[in-house]
Amino acid sequence: MNLIRSFFIAFSMYSKIPMPRTDWTKEAMRYAMCFFPVIGAVIGGLLSLWICLTGDSTGSLFRASVAVLIPLIVTGGIHLDGLLDTADALSSYKTMEEKLEILKDSHTGAFAIIVGCAWFILSLGVWSEVRPEMMPVLAVSFVLSRALSGLAVVVFPKAKNTGLAATFSGMAVKRTVALTMCGFLLLFGALAIWLDPVYGVPMDLAAGLVFFYYYRMSKKKFGGITGDLAGFFLTVSELVMALTVVAVFLIRG
Repeated sequence: MNLIRSFFIAFSMYSKIPMPRTDWTKEAMRYAMCFFPVIGAVIGGLLSLWICLTGDSTGSLFRASVAVLIPLIVTGGIHLDGLLDTADALSSYKTMEEKLEILKDSHTGAFAIIVGCAWFILSLGVWSEVRPEMMPVLAVSFVLSRALSGLAVVVFPKAKNTGLAATFSGMAVKRTVALTMCGFLLLFGALAIWLDPVYGVPMDLAAGLVFFYYYRMSKKKFGGITGDLAGFFLTVSELVMALTVVAVFLIRG
């Protein structure tokens, strides 16, 4: 029963998909993070359906615009908020403590707006180049990003003892969550390569490189990860993976 509640909590927290009302007890939250990658599978499935149904029958700009918005509609933009807050903090060049305060600030700074606009423009350009044959591999990227993010939540050092990342990490059965995330990574990383090694191998490598950067940057600049930094990683890694697949396609001609 607690596993079902954990499933509901994961979807209630990290998506806008309606779920039955569930009490967020400590027992129910122990395995919530284990279901985080499943939300990525839903997003990947919806994107695949959209791209495959529209094909070349719809203008690429409109097709790309909807593709960029689908993950935001499913998640409610919770991860993009982390990207914007992190952009403000990183651009401040202030002390570690002041950067952490900026992450908590509800006001939006100039650099957040600049980075947000750049993210949408680049995402739109990338998805305008996506073809239906790329979607099986690209759909996997949304599972990989969340598996890596979930692994970081229970393995990486935390910048503070409060906040979303610390809460989920503190209540999670860390060993179980870590093993589950590793299982997702091995299974879906291999699946991407099996579906199309030309796209799958570079995409897996790109995800690993962003993950390594995430660890180094969060530890050096903030002393560890926070919920906002987790959102930053998710949005950046998904864009980099999509960009990598499209770049391989364009290079191949």
